[in-house]
Amino acid sequence: MSVFWLILAIGFWGVVHSFLASLAVKDALRAWLGVGPIRLYRLGYNVFALVSFLPILWLTAILPDRLLYRVPAPWSYLLLAGQALAILLLVVDVLQTETFSFIGLRQLVQEEKPASLVTGGLYRFVRHPLYTAGLLFLWLSPGMSINSFTVSLALTGYILIGAMFEERKLLQEFGSAYIEYRRVTPMLFPGFRSGK
Repeated sequence: MSVFWLILAIGFWGVVHSFLASLAVKDALRAWLGVGPIRLYRLGYNVFALVSFLPILWLTAILPDRLLYRVPAPWSYLLLAGQALAILLLVVDVLQTETFSFIGLRQLVQEEKPASLVTGGLYRFVRHPLYTAGLLFLWLSPGMSINSFTVSLALTGYILIGAMFEERKLLQEFGSAYIEYRRVTPMLFPGFRSGK
């Protein structure tokens, strides 16, 4: 039963998160609220995404659970090093995409600039380095319980589906430039070309 509740919670969170991230919602809010209030959108979206994920963590902790596996030392240290590398990749990626804009703080003091297609740095290797780092962090855990495995599996599904939606959004925003970038750059893992 724990698996059902966790998948339901993550599914609901993912639908809301994706809906709020869509260009259509942002454009509708801009038309309704005007340019001034929409400056709070990115920051509010990020705060909402974090706060609304807390109940999932709470469910993971309180629902009945059972250990699936624990990798013994010294192998567990390699997995922990991989997770540390994933965190480093996340930080580098956020820094690469204008940190204050990513968080939503720059929009509070400046009008939001049109997005630019980032193809350098980590984006030379994969189109979605944030997702790659997230997947690495999830699956390099040295220990998994039924609940943590369920969360990892559901979040992996969300990341893969979210990447496809983001691809559509990026095609809308950048057109032929994104088509060419997609043609030469793998989606999530270097060496695995998935663009059409």
